[in-house]
Amino acid sequence: MKPSEVRNMKNEQLALELRSLREKLFRLRQQAVTEKVGDVSQFRHVRRDIARLLTEQRARVMAAQGRSN
Repeated sequence: MKPSEVRNMKNEQLALELRSLREKLFRLRQQAVTEKVGDVSQFRHVRRDIARLLTEQRARVMAAQGRSN
């Protein structure tokens, strides 16, 4: 997921995508415990996408607080 894609998302879309990625990471971790994972680089990609979404959410919160003060 590109940072520009994340910036263009609405707040609701961000929250839904974040939830989806967290569920995907959970399933990957379960799969790693129960069976062999084919592509281990998926862990890194999902974690980085989660970080991108959280960073954008935090930036929006900080921007909103800055405007209201």
